[in-house]
Amino acid sequence: MTRPPADTPSTAAAAGSVVTGQDQLPDDQGAPGPSYLSHRQILIVLAGVMAGMLLFALDQGIVGTALPRIVSELGGLDKLSWVVTAYLLTSTATTPLWGKISDLYGRRLIFQVAIVIFLLGSALSGLSQDMGQLIAFRALQGIGGGGLFAIALSIIGDVIPPRERGRYQGYFGAVFGVSSVAGPLLGGWLTDGPGWRWIFYINLPVGLAALFVTSAVLKMPVVRRQHKIDYLGAAAIVGAVTCLLLYLDWRGVGYGWTEAGAMALLGAAILLTAAFILIERRAVEPIIPMRLFRIQVFSVGNAFAFLAGIVMFGTIIFLPVYFQTVMGFSPTQSGLALLPAIVGIFSTSITSGQLITRTGRYKIYPVIGAAVMTVALLTLSRLGVDTPYWQVALYTYLFGAGLGFTMQTIVTAVQNSVEHRDMGAATSSITFFRQMGGSIGAAVFGAVLSSRLAYHLAEQLAGAGIQPGVGGVAVESNNIQGIQQLAEPVKSVVLGAFTNALDDVFLVGVPFVAAAVIVALLLKEQPLRTG
Repeated sequence: MTRPPADTPSTAAAAGSVVTGQDQLPDDQGAPGPSYLSHRQILIVLAGVMAGMLLFALDQGIVGTALPRIVSELGGLDKLSWVVTAYLLTSTATTPLWGKISDLYGRRLIFQVAIVIFLLGSALSGLSQDMGQLIAFRALQGIGGGGLFAIALSIIGDVIPPRERGRYQGYFGAVFGVSSVAGPLLGGWLTDGPGWRWIFYINLPVGLAALFVTSAVLKMPVVRRQHKIDYLGAAAIVGAVTCLLLYLDWRGVGYGWTEAGAMALLGAAILLTAAFILIERRAVEPIIPMRLFRIQVFSVGNAFAFLAGIVMFGTIIFLPVYFQTVMGFSPTQSGLALLPAIVGIFSTSITSGQLITRTGRYKIYPVIGAAVMTVALLTLSRLGVDTPYWQVALYTYLFGAGLGFTMQTIVTAVQNSVEHRDMGAATSSITFFRQMGGSIGAAVFGAVLSSRLAYHLAEQLAGAGIQPGVGGVAVESNNIQGIQQLAEPVKSVVLGAFTNALDDVFLVGVPFVAAAVIVALLLKEQPLRTG
């Protein structure tokens, strides 16, 4: 690995077992860039950083499994979706803020603040006595969660040169792979064992370990400079994201997409977004500097992250629906059924990472990844009620392989294209656009599932000569247990309609990922920095 020359501010880092202490350096006296470490030091730092990433990645899988049990104990079925929505709102809205604050005050301190807030929200969520308290504490947990992933990626950008980043891509893929399988498994085990409150308490030892490791080994130079927090911009972006997510996850779904209240939220989101752009163009320390969008790699990378997020989150959500509804798997079994996707992520992220380190070229991998995901979605759109699992596993592997080619490659390209002072803002921007894409994808795919299920159900019931409502056939699209308890021949008809609706869902994702292929082709290839 290329080391800094002996007269740079990070010389002491190379000599000791950890990076130089968190000394504050004057603004105009050799403001440091990243302090790159040895392989051994990087592995130690990654242990703490990945523990923080794991907290963020595990959350939704664990909580989703326990929701039925939570409702049965606390009541408030009408507020069930808000347990997820509250976390999604605050984590997405605060992601850009965390990145910018870490640029101003130092990565380690702000990362630890995010962990502490997340742990506080977790502990209070576990102590909740009613649904209102749980929703409020989940919102607090989301504020911390918004910083965990973005700052973790920024730290990686600080300590690993872009050219060497590929050597460690397998570790990043491991976080998502483990969380995808371990989330539902751990959530089911804790809910059935010590109780649902432990899905929140389990975060405490992981978070404390992350705090210990980052305190012990992650000591990075901080540049002391004059700065002014962009409070107006922060308020605008939080308001814009809040209005959009409320439109997608609450008002539009519950009251209709064109209902007056829903349209008011959508209009407010658009106006606040425009206001945010105007504010950022004039701010001294903008949260997302608009000048970054003049960097071609940054703009294209964010567009790719948004499109990939739509497909990634939508598919990850609805594949378990197929496993549980059509194939009759339990939540734990459906988590295990996603193992081929994890193998796909591992195999291609490690391979592409090694090749990027060896050749210094990265553009081809997002192109290949998006193309592979296009093929995967086309195959998934042909699933049937009697499709054998080995075929589904093959299609799932293809989807994971496509993700593995793209997930960290785009982050590396964007981090390589910006100055070090913008590392946090640029990295959090990628995370932000990916999460926004995921939120929109989940809403779009959910709406498609509901509408197409109603269509296919009416069509197939009429073809079978069964009257709607006979034999309990009036089944809601999310009532999986109700579908499994239907008598034949009604059950077969409903499963056929459900499968056709899911096929339509995956087919709707094809144009988005095909657009991602085109966007990836526009990505400029810049030499990766080695120091």
